[in-house]
Amino acid sequence: MRRVTWFNATSLTLGFAFLYLPMVILIIYSFNDSQLVTVWAGFSTRWYGELLQNDAFLDAAWITIKVAVISSSIATVLGTMAAIVLVRAGRFSGRTLFSGMIYAPLVMPEVITGLSLLLLFIGLNIDRGVMTIVLAHTTFSMCYVSVVVSSRLVSFDQSLEEAALDLGCSQMQAFFLVTLPIIAPAVISGWLLAFTLSLDDLVIASFTAGPSSTTLPIKIWSSIRLGLSPEINALSTLMITIVAVGVITASLVSKRSSLKRQADERAAGT
Repeated sequence: MRRVTWFNATSLTLGFAFLYLPMVILIIYSFNDSQLVTVWAGFSTRWYGELLQNDAFLDAAWITIKVAVISSSIATVLGTMAAIVLVRAGRFSGRTLFSGMIYAPLVMPEVITGLSLLLLFIGLNIDRGVMTIVLAHTTFSMCYVSVVVSSRLVSFDQSLEEAALDLGCSQMQAFFLVTLPIIAPAVISGWLLAFTLSLDDLVIASFTAGPSSTTLPIKIWSSIRLGLSPEINALSTLMITIVAVGVITASLVSKRSSLKRQADERAAGT
């Protein structure tokens, strides 16, 4: 076991402080009674109440959640299918082009992706709105799902599928009854990653959003340009809480599924 040195401990502490200390300060000042975000005037939850009465933020939040759920669900299905093709299809004509198109959004600047999608929608004469944001978010988040699911499929024991086929299952039944439950933690992780990326996106959404489809990051950005309001702190705290609860829940479910799978494998081995 490697000994923990003072240098490693200090570096780790400074790294975590750099990442999470601003979030902690933001959460603390979301309970500030003052209208100035840098002056503490006592504990209060007034800004959460005013946030719940702000129709502009609520509408933007609803659009953001709707776009994130739809786009992450579509991206999960397409990304899983792409991962299966990349891992199991072997060498086929056009594989290099296909894999390049899948992984291109990983390294493509968001400005370029957003601009190219905007030109595409203009060329197809598609009015910008919720649908165009969903298509854009699906395009760039699908590759992340594909990477996550591919890493699980590489270590997947295909003899389990072959056993199901020998017992009379069709290819489709073997996938849904055997393969999908085993790779479910990776699929769920991919969905959560796509959901978070969609929830957080500002650049691509600003290119593809219409006048009546303002997402929450766009609304926050436009509000900050006019002046920082304590409502932004309250809203950011709620978003951090929702994401943290989702990540913790997914981790617990994934760990429970992994333990159950290991127990089943040990029982099958005996």
